[in-house]
Amino acid sequence: MDLLGFHALAAEEHGLVVVATARADGSIQSSVVNAGVLPHPVTGQDVLAFVTYGRAKLGNLRRRPWTAVTARSGWRWGTVEGSVEIAGPDDPLPGVDDVPALLRAVFTAAGGSHDDWDEFDATMARDRRAAVFVTPARVYSN
Repeated sequence: MDLLGFHALAAEEHGLVVVATARADGSIQSSVVNAGVLPHPVTGQDVLAFVTYGRAKLGNLRRRPWTAVTARSGWRWGTVEGSVEIAGPDDPLPGVDDVPALLRAVFTAAGGSHDDWDEFDATMARDRRAAVFVTPARVYSN
C-alpha cells in the first residue's frame, strides 16, 4: 500500500482514521479524526493531513512529532507512520502565511464540506485549530 491507497481506503469510511500519539509518560493516546492526502504547503510532497485542536493531541505531537494513523474499511486496514509538522495559530510553520485557507484545504482533502466558510473560519480561529501534516516514513496494510 502507498499513500494514495491509504487515502482511498480512508475515503471508504468518510476519511475517518485513528491517530495515535505518545503521551509524556510514553503511553498511547488515540483519537478519531478525518484525514486526507494533499500536497505539503511548503514542499509540495504528498502528505497525510488532518485538522485538530486541544491540549492532548497537539501537546503530544509538539513533544514527540511522530504519529501512526490507521484507516480501516471492513477487515482491510492500512497505517501511515511518519514525522509531523504543525501549522496553526500557536504553531507557525515557515512558508505558511494563510492558515485559514490551509485549514480549509486540509478539511476538504479529508472529505469535508461546509455551507458557510466564514462560519468555518471563525470556528477554526476560536478553537485555535491547527493543521497536522504527516510525512510518511512507512505505509503498510494487511
